[in-house]
Amino acid sequence: MSLPFLPGNSFDRRIGQTKHHLSHHFDKYNGINMMVGEKKPGIGGEPLRGQDLRNLNSLYPRGEGSDKPAWVAFDKQVLCFDAYFQESVVERHAEQFRIRYVKIYFYLEDDTIQVTEPRTKNAGYNQGTIINRHRIPRPPPYDDTFYTIEDFNVQKEITLYGKNFKLTNCDSFTANFLTKIGVRVADPIEAPNDPYKGLRDLQDGAQNPLRPYERVDTLKQFLDHDRQVLRFTCIWDDRDTKFGELRRFRLHYYLADDTIEIIEIRPPNSGRDSTATFLSRQKLPMEIIQMGKPGDKPTRTVLNVIGNFFDGGRYILDNLKTGAMNISYYKDSDLMIGRVINVFGRKILLTDCDEFTKEFYKNKYGVDSFTQVQYDSGNTMRRVERMNPPYNGFGSEEDSLASCQKMLPEPPRKDFIKWMAYDRNGLESNTLRFLARILTKDPIQADRRFIISYFLSDDSIMVHEPPVRNSGISGGRFLERGRVKVPGQPPYSTKLPEYYNYRDMFVGNVLQLNNFHFVLFDADDYCYKFMEKNPNMFQYSNLTNVLRKFRSLNKDELVANLEANFKKNDSFNSGIVGFTAFFSALKNVLGDQLNEQEIITLARAFSLETKKEYDFQSISAVVQEHLRKNNFELFTRLRESFQESDSFNAEEQTLSLNDTRSVLKGFRIPLPDYLLDMLLQYTRLENGNTCLRKLMGTLNWRENPVAPPKESLDNLKTDDSRIFETSTLERQQLRVNYSALISELSGN
Repeated sequence: MSLPFLPGNSFDRRIGQTKHHLSHHFDKYNGINMMVGEKKPGIGGEPLRGQDLRNLNSLYPRGEGSDKPAWVAFDKQVLCFDAYFQESVVERHAEQFRIRYVKIYFYLEDDTIQVTEPRTKNAGYNQGTIINRHRIPRPPPYDDTFYTIEDFNVQKEITLYGKNFKLTNCDSFTANFLTKIGVRVADPIEAPNDPYKGLRDLQDGAQNPLRPYERVDTLKQFLDHDRQVLRFTCIWDDRDTKFGELRRFRLHYYLADDTIEIIEIRPPNSGRDSTATFLSRQKLPMEIIQMGKPGDKPTRTVLNVIGNFFDGGRYILDNLKTGAMNISYYKDSDLMIGRVINVFGRKILLTDCDEFTKEFYKNKYGVDSFTQVQYDSGNTMRRVERMNPPYNGFGSEEDSLASCQKMLPEPPRKDFIKWMAYDRNGLESNTLRFLARILTKDPIQADRRFIISYFLSDDSIMVHEPPVRNSGISGGRFLERGRVKVPGQPPYSTKLPEYYNYRDMFVGNVLQLNNFHFVLFDADDYCYKFMEKNPNMFQYSNLTNVLRKFRSLNKDELVANLEANFKKNDSFNSGIVGFTAFFSALKNVLGDQLNEQEIITLARAFSLETKKEYDFQSISAVVQEHLRKNNFELFTRLRESFQESDSFNAEEQTLSLNDTRSVLKGFRIPLPDYLLDMLLQYTRLENGNTCLRKLMGTLNWRENPVAPPKESLDNLKTDDSRIFETSTLERQQLRVNYSALISELSGN
């Protein structure tokens, strides 16, 4: 009987309570009052009536380590348990239930669970992942909570979606982890045996053979010779029969398993099917074997039968194989060039083999002779070349031919590989530029100069005429870029025309472009370097070919005359002459036996390296130009700073190099470092100090102005008309060591 709810008869539970804070249970969202504190406690942290404040996640004891959340501290850490469950089997007489063994994984980072079953052979049901990884709720009436780490221990039972799992064991990591958090791990138990699995193991053991099988070990041969194939070319001459012909094949002998495959080599338009396999890969017998009945060719012979076979009888086999049929198959020792093999009644003659096959027979059998069999095919059929229709005059020849080859005309294909190899790539233009003049008797036309550009990517040619002042001829594009036909070809021919290519581009050659004859008399430095770098493409820039041709013309009198011509232009007898003298001497002695490109190749091959040197006047002019542009005029203060330095010598007016550089840097003189180094180098005395008179005289552009130097012809642009006055090698001031050339020709 309960007491009435009256004063004096009830107990106040808040007596002695020190916490009276209220939880935030209600809030307003979008103007609507909503309850947001369903899981929050009441006054002072006390739970409300009917409220369950149990933790939904696993709780771990706090240690002395870092205070990290569980998804960071336990990342990639998993507890593993061995378990089993019993599954009932209905409508099956052989078994009533099964024991299925599983592994249960508990992920510590988020309390997710995964159940997997190891796969067994011929199980008869699906195995693998039974339950995917996710948080699994507890069974009713606690289905509003999830399994946590407190629910897992050895010898415990857990229910996952109606299946009862018995935990039997765990791994060492799981046992150590549970012990550290204060859980006493029970001893492991043994899972019961599956009766159906025992029955299956008994049946599998009864299927062992009653007699021992012969084991032929071919693994070593496979490992030693895998992917090693002997290749022979062979023929089959079947012209003696009606409608027979000479057919060519390629025989493959696989060393891994001694099998043979024969592939037919079919010429174009042979009229045969597309299947080229003449003999599929198999062991090839030496003799024709007739197709027998089942049991005619047994591998083992039965000598006697004891008892009834169905009642446990036995039989005795012939281990000596007295009745076995020995079939000989072709081996690698039977294959050799010139031998005839029998391919199921067809006589195949081996005519040749590849390099790997020759090396194999040489190392294994010591065979050194591999002479190819020259078999007369007797094919007297005349080869009919395909005739193209003549050019109709519309478009290009290639475009007109493409319209005749297909019903739907397509544009002619370009050489994409060549375009990718020789297209402009950074500083590599892959364009050869030559200087040319018109071959004519008209003096006005003869004075005109042209730049002929040859593009290696598509064999196109472009002609440009630089403008010349007061010449009366407006320069510009003389010939648009495009391929140019070689003259002398019929206009309406059945063959495609020939175009100028890289073999026609060399100094001294004459090109006919739109009825104008252009003589190539010079090229730029990039063109010379490219041709010498690719001697296989440009024969006249190949030094080996030029020297071989020179030696074929070489005689004692010729060498003597050549050396005498060189010495006429070598007044100091130094063995070195300029390019002009070298070119004139070869032309006077040899005439037209060597063209101009070959002479240039010799000159560049035996030339001396020339370093570009600057005189003091040029350096002074450039220094004063920099100071003038930056309005630097503090020469008086600069001189005073030099004189106030510790290393200043008043009598010699000199200063140490380090002090000079420090003073100039302190005044922030507007000169780049390389130019300042060159200036100090030229104003330096023998003792290593700087001459202040010379230095101040160079810097003071007000009192001692220096005239700018003349522009070098080597720095002229390609569109400047003054570039035609001298050749490229003359502008480079090329010096040729003719004594080395004479020694090379004489063989010294």
